[in-house]
Amino acid sequence: MTTDHQDVFEPPAEIVDRARVKDWRAVEARAAADPQAYWADQASELEWSKPWDKVLDDSAAPFYKWFTGARTNIVTNAVDRHLSSATRNKLALIWVGEDTSKVRTFSYFSLNREVEQMANILLSMGVGKGDVVTIYLPRIPEIFFAMLACAKIGAVHSVIFAGYSADALSTRIDDSESKLVITADGSWVNGKVFPLKKIVDDAVRYSPSVENVVVVRNTGTEVTMDTVRDHWYHELARLPIAKGHCPTVQLDAEDPLFILYTSGSTGKPKAILHTHGGYQVGTYTTLKDSFDMKPEDRWWCTADPGWITGHSYLVYGPLLNGATAFMFEGNPTYPYPDIWWQLVEHYGITSFYTAPTAIRTLMRFGDAWVTKHDLSTLRLLGSVGEPINPEAWRWFHRVVGGGRCPIIDTWWQTETGMFQITTVPSMPQKPGSAGRPVFGQQAAILDEAGHEVPVGTEGFLVLKNPWPAMMRTLFKDPDRYRQAYWEKYPGVYLTGDSARIDEDGYIWVIGRTDDVIKVSGHRLGTAEVESALVSHPAVVEAAAIGLPHEVKGNAIHCSVILANGVQPSRELEEDLRNHVAETLSPIAKPDSFDFPEKLPKTRSGKIMRRILRARALGQDEGDLSTLENS
Repeated sequence: MTTDHQDVFEPPAEIVDRARVKDWRAVEARAAADPQAYWADQASELEWSKPWDKVLDDSAAPFYKWFTGARTNIVTNAVDRHLSSATRNKLALIWVGEDTSKVRTFSYFSLNREVEQMANILLSMGVGKGDVVTIYLPRIPEIFFAMLACAKIGAVHSVIFAGYSADALSTRIDDSESKLVITADGSWVNGKVFPLKKIVDDAVRYSPSVENVVVVRNTGTEVTMDTVRDHWYHELARLPIAKGHCPTVQLDAEDPLFILYTSGSTGKPKAILHTHGGYQVGTYTTLKDSFDMKPEDRWWCTADPGWITGHSYLVYGPLLNGATAFMFEGNPTYPYPDIWWQLVEHYGITSFYTAPTAIRTLMRFGDAWVTKHDLSTLRLLGSVGEPINPEAWRWFHRVVGGGRCPIIDTWWQTETGMFQITTVPSMPQKPGSAGRPVFGQQAAILDEAGHEVPVGTEGFLVLKNPWPAMMRTLFKDPDRYRQAYWEKYPGVYLTGDSARIDEDGYIWVIGRTDDVIKVSGHRLGTAEVESALVSHPAVVEAAAIGLPHEVKGNAIHCSVILANGVQPSRELEEDLRNHVAETLSPIAKPDSFDFPEKLPKTRSGKIMRRILRARALGQDEGDLSTLENS
């Protein structure tokens, strides 16, 4: 096997011996020969109240359907099937607060009790099958309960990252026509309270669809409670309505499970819709194989459930596999930059899955913060959210993994629901490469005309095969779904990323090709950032681009056209940063600005961001033939 100018790390023999997938080439070949048979075999490991009539219905492609005719519920497989006498007392969730003296643990039995209680409360408020429930909660156990309770009764959950502003939250609530919002009084962020309830109050003030707001007491801070609309969760939990068994509703495999908003290049967030049947098969299988998931594992995915990684591989994936999920409320450097390693040591974490941004951040503090802890329980490490640079990969492998833990890099999207490019523990790894397509998938790199490019050549990354956990559509916008993902290259899925494939079939993802910036693993639409800036009275027009950043992956740089009479200043830049944080989210704060007289545009009026990027980096601006007044 060649190295593509990189080292190749062969997995230790003890890892291969333990691996569920030992002969990965044979599994890959078998799945490639008959993908539907492969996925049917995986699905048969889960419980279905009615078997499927057909594995894949592609008659209305690209609106694919999986396991048609089957009936199931993801909660049946994530919770109910673990309630046998053999596994009911096994730990399902370990939660540690930002104040690490606060610890809550839940067996599968007690998790079920909490989910039933939450589900009964939702039912008592008139929430039923197909209704949308917005969840705006921090990393606390109630976010597990809320997501699973919605799924249990057939409601559709829409989890919004608990860091978005009132405007961003309101946009998503109104678009989904959410009937109920579940939030908390606040969340702890580096020792300070972030006012979640206040943000929800501002967001739902003019939302006609919201009938009730359920509030979890988390920080103990005072909040305003509307006597008709707002309800304390702990008070509801004491009422008779919350008590008793709540059956898990059996649904069609294609019934909606959740919608999740992701930044779009047009400025309007895209609501990705996932369903019960295919999503559970995809997340169960990929976590089982890529991370060799065993029931005795203690699995820590550091992602927030407000993003797809938290959905698939913090909440649903581990529970589907009967493992123990670990969730930490805090951040990786508070109060000290060894807090994660303290927790790995204390709770015996076996598999640790995080983002390159976090790895690079902790790497800057030096090895000593890591090596003073016993991390010998770790056997697998994982990376998600953006390409991991080889230097960070090697540090993660050598210092955190002690040179013995394979690093399972993973490329996938909110839209894909599950890993699409990764490795399994028995597979050789190349630092910086995402790996190979998951079993049952095929990928290709195409040029602008749709032709496959030679080995080593950069182009558009596409996926050739449909897969079970794929999004089914964009919520209430099927035309946009077809246009955004399937029109450019008919018959294959356009990922929006550029990449290259080496001669061993390993894929090297380079970055986004559309107007989406990945900052610390979070997807931010340039149009959303620009809209936030233009809402400031000093700004007439704005363009946002991503520039390389050694920690965050990308930094947001904004070119801003100011109103007449307004002059650039450091004070203005700080005011614009704060405005974007308040209007959109703190994670969207621009890092740098410039204030040109005009923006480069095509004759049709489209901003040419590639030119802005080239100028910011001091690079050749390329072909300017389509530039207005070139």
